[in-house]
Amino acid sequence: MSGAEPPGAAEERWTPNLCYFLGFLTLISMFNYMDRSLLGLVLPLIKEDLQLSDTALGLISGLAFVLFYSTLGIPIASLADRSNRRNIVAIGFAAWSLMTAVSGSVVNGWQMAVARFLMGAGEAAGLAPSQSMIADRFSTSRRPLALSIFTAAFALDALIFLPLAAWGADTLGWRTVFHISGGIGVALALIFFLTVKEPVRGAADRGASQERVPMLAALRILSRSRAYVLLMVGVSFTGGALYASGTWTTTFLTRVHGLSITEVGAVVGPARGVLGLIGILGAGYLANSLGKRDPRWRLWVPALSCLLFVPGQIMMLLSDTRWVWIAGLGITGLFTTAYQGPVYAAIVTLAAPRMRAVAISVLVLFTGLAGQVCGPLIVGVLNDALNATLGDQAIRYSLLVVAACELFAAIAFYAASQVASKAPAANAEAAEA
Repeated sequence: MSGAEPPGAAEERWTPNLCYFLGFLTLISMFNYMDRSLLGLVLPLIKEDLQLSDTALGLISGLAFVLFYSTLGIPIASLADRSNRRNIVAIGFAAWSLMTAVSGSVVNGWQMAVARFLMGAGEAAGLAPSQSMIADRFSTSRRPLALSIFTAAFALDALIFLPLAAWGADTLGWRTVFHISGGIGVALALIFFLTVKEPVRGAADRGASQERVPMLAALRILSRSRAYVLLMVGVSFTGGALYASGTWTTTFLTRVHGLSITEVGAVVGPARGVLGLIGILGAGYLANSLGKRDPRWRLWVPALSCLLFVPGQIMMLLSDTRWVWIAGLGITGLFTTAYQGPVYAAIVTLAAPRMRAVAISVLVLFTGLAGQVCGPLIVGVLNDALNATLGDQAIRYSLLVVAACELFAAIAFYAASQVASKAPAANAEAAEA
């Protein structure tokens, strides 16, 4: 059974069916963020329980997860461009949820690393096929907002799931939180499979090539797009910032400002979640409305959000004045993921319908390699290297890496905006492939 919807154009109304479709994919993405960020949330507890160094924790949280997540993403995305994406998302969701549950039973660093490897393999089936499905239900002009809602999962996770996880870690233990999250995810994966249909491919892109594009041909076409390459560079830097921050911010707040994990999860997490939600939806709205006047605004908005993140990160890290570092924490929460909706909307518009999942997965690969590997690991190594002279204060300076990444991302997104008008060439070239 394919579970595909009948042929038709993209819907122009927010029907209950469309809201359920986008809402469920967003919920799955929330669990995606939840399951990978659990490790960062309870890192101090795992460090004490398993007796691991910061460098080892950086490797486990970054390299162990990203090797499968990034490298399997492209072949899985190529399969998604040729087959039923609903089924791929459901299977991947169930797989990574199972590995989340397994993570709660490990007894040493090696076992945690293996669980993270396999979790990454499951999560590789989530992002690219989901965004490809959304692109087929929303027209080009509506994609920035739709994909901003989808990427709001990051903020909703911080607002809803992480406070519950923090409370659970303090009251029930970190292992129980992994077990509960994984079990719920497996159940939801089955519900998704039974209730969500596969969208008609290319329904929102009349005139675009519907020919299947071999994986290598798709990679060749995408590599020739200057706008796509610049977006790849920008997203790689934001990945470094996102994953380094996600892994080490809780540790920073506990070491430097003396907050407990419960305070981070119950107060800081929800506050950043609300601000993140405002930033994500606001950026999507601005890119959508301003982009009608000048298409370059669709990438100027994410460039500006990355640029504004930098002073906030510096305020948070280097100030001991309470209102200053709290304000900095708020600024970073507002702009951490604001770029995602407009950037991913630009990516799926650049690529032909049968290349979209591959286009996104290549970006995920570079985000993973440069972001999840380098980001958490570099901060962990710097923490250990500076610890002899700075002690717990070392993390202040290690996390300046995050500000540098956001600055370089802003430059890359601005450069991409200058050449994005040439983007439709990818669709034409796909027709010839």
